[in-house]
Amino acid sequence: DMKPWLPALAGHVVESAEDTDRFLWDFRKTLCELVAEYHYDQLTEILKERGMMGRYSESHESGRAFIGDGMDVKRSAAVPMSAMWTAGPGRAQVRYEADVRESASVAHIYGQNLVAAESLTASQGIGSSWAFSPETLKPTADRELANGLNRFVIHCSVHQSVDDKIPGLSLGPYGQWFTRHETWAEYAKPWMTYLARSCYMLQQGKFVADVVYYYGEDSNITALFSGNPPPIPNGYSFDYINSDALLTLLSASPSGTLTTPSGMSYRVLALDPNSQHMPLAVLRKIRDLVDAGAVVVGPKPIDSPSLSDDQAQFKMIADQLWAGSVGKGKVFGSGTIGDALNSLKVAADFEYTKPQQDTELAFVHRKVTDGDFYWVSHRNTAAEDVEASFRVTGKAPEVWHADSSLVENASYRTENGRTVVPLHLEPNDAMFVVFHGAAAAPSRTIAKPVETKLTSIEGSWDLAFQAGRGAPAKITLPTLVSWEQNSDTGVKYFSGTGAYTKIVQAPADWFQTGAKLIMDLGDVKNIADVAVNGKSLGIIWKAPFRVDVTSALKPGANTLEIKVTDLWVNRLIGDQQPNVTQKITYTASSPYRADSPLLPSGLIGPVQVIRLETR
Repeated sequence: DMKPWLPALAGHVVESAEDTDRFLWDFRKTLCELVAEYHYDQLTEILKERGMMGRYSESHESGRAFIGDGMDVKRSAAVPMSAMWTAGPGRAQVRYEADVRESASVAHIYGQNLVAAESLTASQGIGSSWAFSPETLKPTADRELANGLNRFVIHCSVHQSVDDKIPGLSLGPYGQWFTRHETWAEYAKPWMTYLARSCYMLQQGKFVADVVYYYGEDSNITALFSGNPPPIPNGYSFDYINSDALLTLLSASPSGTLTTPSGMSYRVLALDPNSQHMPLAVLRKIRDLVDAGAVVVGPKPIDSPSLSDDQAQFKMIADQLWAGSVGKGKVFGSGTIGDALNSLKVAADFEYTKPQQDTELAFVHRKVTDGDFYWVSHRNTAAEDVEASFRVTGKAPEVWHADSSLVENASYRTENGRTVVPLHLEPNDAMFVVFHGAAAAPSRTIAKPVETKLTSIEGSWDLAFQAGRGAPAKITLPTLVSWEQNSDTGVKYFSGTGAYTKIVQAPADWFQTGAKLIMDLGDVKNIADVAVNGKSLGIIWKAPFRVDVTSALKPGANTLEIKVTDLWVNRLIGDQQPNVTQKITYTASSPYRADSPLLPSGLIGPVQVIRLETR
């Protein structure tokens, strides 16, 4: 009966401080349950009754936005959803990683499979507004994928109702400026295809994790772990688990493996220090899991926060469990998660060499019917060669590149029950290492192509500018230089697409049977569309800005056209100059000033022709 305890809601102590705190915990827990059951779960039922597929649901992002547990409110969503912002071009905002991981854990444990996120959100301001390209958005997107996302919901305002207001309206201070009026909108397909391929792959099979991490009920994931992730050893993956899933979905097999009806399996149940005040029902369930053979690691629970729980029984069960006198399993009260995994002889799922001190790779492992695949993300801005070691044997690896669709056999060797694969990683690279065919031998060596620089393309270039953007129709550049360094203000402040053309002489000795000819554009700001002799060779949107020209280049004279698109920033700054009488751009707000720094733009080079040969 709540009535005798109601004074506690006004700050009064009833019976004792301890009992008052427990009543308040029960009261807040009831509110949490009502929010989950009679708002979120009920909405799912209402939609189901009307033949609708279901709902997407975000909750906290960071901190605690309302009384309610993030996993509880997403558990019946068709698509559990989260958020990740990008702090600035090329820099991922890491404080929302916990939110994405929370949604992924819900999908894995409750069985929805799809994991969405409000993605690529930014704050309006100098250096941010209209300042993103696919290349600078990719690190944030990859960070989302690394935490379990497999469906992007890009935070933007796609409705641009008129053509004479460019870049047009946006959401205001928050969002991403990805609309049809973005300078690079017509060149976005390869970037969208990269996201689509990556998501499609990461929707296949089942997520592989070794640890399931219980965080208790005193707080929620986004408050506890924003910028402070759980102490999971390197090379292992994990899911969070809440009380509801632990009580209703988690079970232990005779071997001690923890499983859920959705098909997930884990080797260790880890308890966060925040869970030391856990409900008696949860402690009893942990006892049952250990009795069946499960391995648990974490500090001994202190008490139940609930007024209705028997504290003496709680203490007895906790004492027995942490004394090691219960069941077939084991409890590590003072050890680490690594100690628990080592006791089970569970090797790291993924390891790699570190050629540089700051070398950092992230991974996602998924198991499919006929094999395994790993998504590997390189978080450095320089190219590196590493050796990656995978907890897989008996299958020959392939490397699948979501940016280009290239699939290639990989070198490998097997040792100590693992497969070691050498990987070449470009800046902010990502790739799938796929194990799905039986290995014919314990090792394989694929010859690396040898690069030969044939020439640097020097001299002048003709450059034609997109009409209606304030630049002259056509100029000749004596040498490649960034547009913002040009003395002509129409070029200096230009935003849009400029088409570079040049005649390139290709000597006959460039061409050798079986060799590839590659054109390396050097530095490009920000996207390039390359054609040789009228043949389109594709859009390049990130470093290295290279394109295969083998099929189009011929001995003798060749016409080279490179269309380069920059960002809106320079034109927005140009329109703020004091002598401007007619502006080209229109925005709902003015994030840039006349003295704001201009961005490098255009084809900066050097442009080189390289021959690749496998010897």
